[in-house]
Amino acid sequence: MTAPVFVVEQVPDGAEFVLDGPEGRHAVSVKRLRPGEDVVLTDGLGRWTAGVVRAAEGKDRLVVAVCGVRAEPEPAPRVTVVQALPKGDRGELAVETMTETGVDRIVPWTAARCITQWKGERGAKSLAKWRATAREAGKQARRVRFPVVDEPMTTRRVGELLAGSAFAAVLHEEGSTPLATAELPASGDIVLVVGPEGGVAPEELDAFAAAGAHPYRLGPTVLRTSTAGTAATALLLGRTGRWS
Repeated sequence: MTAPVFVVEQVPDGAEFVLDGPEGRHAVSVKRLRPGEDVVLTDGLGRWTAGVVRAAEGKDRLVVAVCGVRAEPEPAPRVTVVQALPKGDRGELAVETMTETGVDRIVPWTAARCITQWKGERGAKSLAKWRATAREAGKQARRVRFPVVDEPMTTRRVGELLAGSAFAAVLHEEGSTPLATAELPASGDIVLVVGPEGGVAPEELDAFAAAGAHPYRLGPTVLRTSTAGTAATALLLGRTGRWS
């Protein structure tokens, strides 16, 4: 098994580092790491270091011998999923599985047919949950570069994002072209739009088409909004060679 990942504010470049606080408590009291075991420390932004546990002290202090800072390069092409706000906790489920799969950026989208609305304090709490979910799922997946979770976007702002991408697609059951056969770029940004439970509204499809994003279908079955982004991300990572 690969080494467990822990998040630090700044990746240490010295010979020894003390992991404490919530991450140290998780390492000592939950993971029960002991001297000689391997760990990875990362800032979640691509900088990381490998380490070996020297000692576990108390309930929340892990002394780690580290061996220099490394940097994971930016992925190419980058995959962004514009995720319409699902009902209930399906948003966190979507973020969790997309992160585990390898998505690079997640954009919450306030679509016309979204039942869920992020407003005021409730919206701030929901966004915080999505970001915390991405962080924890990134650790679980042994990633050192976690996906960015943006502030929620309106349809107009999503259109601007699509217009600036190297390839953009709206996942739609009535799309005439399979995503599996779309011509993909070797670099730049691939942006996928996942609609809400009620589907993408006609005026939204028109706006996205004007920005260069046309409907594509995944397969013969209709996926939930909470799983479509994960399936599409997996398909693209395989096709672009990022999973090779």
